[in-house]
Amino acid sequence: MLWKNEKEMFEIMKENLYTPVVGDILDELGYYHQFLPQEIHGITRDMKIVGKACTVLMIDVFQPQEKPFGYLTEALDQLEENEIYVATGGAKRCAYWGELLTATAKARRSAGALVNGWHRDTPQILEQDFPVFSCGCYAQDSSVRTQVVDYRCDIEIGQVTIHNGDCIFGDIDGAIVIPQRIATEVVEKALTKATGEKVVRKAIENGMSSTEAFAKYGIL
Repeated sequence: MLWKNEKEMFEIMKENLYTPVVGDILDELGYYHQFLPQEIHGITRDMKIVGKACTVLMIDVFQPQEKPFGYLTEALDQLEENEIYVATGGAKRCAYWGELLTATAKARRSAGALVNGWHRDTPQILEQDFPVFSCGCYAQDSSVRTQVVDYRCDIEIGQVTIHNGDCIFGDIDGAIVIPQRIATEVVEKALTKATGEKVVRKAIENGMSSTEAFAKYGIL
């Protein structure tokens, strides 16, 4: 194994892997529905995110609440190092992430945020150099429109069930969920395949046909 702990594994992933090769390995292992919906992407094209999911469940509300934002602050304040705030729920009527949430998460050494909804305060988030994946930007406030009702619970985004502690990996091509129980196996095999793809590309650049390359290396 190339890493001593989870943090080192995440650093190796960020430096050496990309979502397509991780998705290929998950397909090989029979996990066919692990990519999150296409509209979820980094707020800049070069943004990458990797870490453990801290799952958060939200609902819509339609008026001022006795407890504004529900358990949002509690969910933020218990984030741990290398965890990603992963939130979903409701009809995406407002922003689910912004400047002050970013400041809180970064202070807790979180690895990023991924929301199945909108973010706002884009310039202020970018100033903090903190990875955020969302469906795009929309400035509408959440205080009278949504609440956090639970965290560290199972959630679903698109066709993917996400368990607290699952590995989240995102780059320019999308975001994918790696089940925690197979994360080490997936990363090891993805690193091997990424190395193999470089060999195949070199062979093709040197004149080998794609048919010959696939027959020889089994990679395409």
